[in-house]
Amino acid sequence: EPNGPFTVFAPTDVAFEALPAELVTCLLLPDNSEALSSILTYHVVEGAVLSTDLEDGMTPETLNGETLTIDLSNGVTINDGTTVVTPDIEASNGVIHVIDSGK
Repeated sequence: EPNGPFTVFAPTDVAFEALPAELVTCLLLPDNSEALSSILTYHVVEGAVLSTDLEDGMTPETLNGETLTIDLSNGVTINDGTTVVTPDIEASNGVIHVIDSGK
């Protein structure tokens, strides 16, 4: 298990509110803990990566093994549509970039 530091791409409250309520309730059931863990770890990259460390076309691997694609052509976007709306919130164990809900 990684111990940090970590970079977290954290959705805004508005992004969470856009999810169907049934989905959130379903993901919180004990039988779905693996699915919830996969979703959460998809938003985490090992290491503290500030916005100034990002490179256009960069593909960092998330803790669940998937990759993100970084686009710097118009601000910072991830996977062709999710925008970093508040970058570089430094925390004791890494950095947080707040993201919107995407397209």
